[in-house]
Amino acid sequence: MTFRTLVGLLALSTLTPVLMAPGARAIEPPPPVPGLPQASASGAATRLPAGAASAAPASTVPATTASVTSNREIVLELHKRTISLIEGGKVLGKWPVAIGDPETPTPVGRYSIRNKVVNPQYQSTKSGKNNPTIGPNGPLGDRWMGFHTTTKDQFGIHGTPPAWAWAVNQGAAVTHGCVRMLGPHVRALFEQVDVGTPVVVKP
Repeated sequence: MTFRTLVGLLALSTLTPVLMAPGARAIEPPPPVPGLPQASASGAATRLPAGAASAAPASTVPATTASVTSNREIVLELHKRTISLIEGGKVLGKWPVAIGDPETPTPVGRYSIRNKVVNPQYQSTKSGKNNPTIGPNGPLGDRWMGFHTTTKDQFGIHGTPPAWAWAVNQGAAVTHGCVRMLGPHVRALFEQVDVGTPVVVKP
C-alpha cells in the first residue's frame, strides 16, 4: 500500500491526519502513516506498511517555521538498517530501523525534514478510510517526520505499534519506502531535530 499526501489545515508539509495537521494519504493496513506537506509511509494489509502515506497528526510543526541552527544531520544507512543522529562528527544516537521493500525501496539521496507530526493518523490511499487508532498503537506510531514527497507518495520516518516491532527488531525490508522505528527511539529522535534538519539516506 502507499500513502498520498493531503495538505492539512495546520501544517504546510505533506501529512494530514484527517485535517488535524498537514496531511497525507497512505495505503497501509496496520501501521501508521503521518505526514505533512512532504513525506510518505505505507504498508500492506498483510505486512508492515512503509513508504508513501497519509496521516493526520494531533499536532504538527509547520515546515516553514523551522530554520536549522545546528549542524545536526540524520544519517540512514540502508544496508546496516540503522539510523543515526550526528552533530559535528559525534554520534548522538543510533537506532535500528525497518526499511522499504525491494519493490518499493526507501529513496536514496539527500533530503531534509519537511514536517513533524505528533499522533499522525493513517489514511488508506486504496479505500480512503482513516484508521481510527492514533498514538503509540496506531499504524504510524505517535511520531512522524516527513522527508520526501513525490506527486503521489510521501516518505517519512515514523513509529511502529508493538504488534509490528518485529519488523524493526529484525531490520526487515517490508515497507513501501518509509522508515520505521521503535516508539521510544522515534520519540528520542523527534525531540532532537527540527524541520529543515538534513536527512542523508545511504545505500
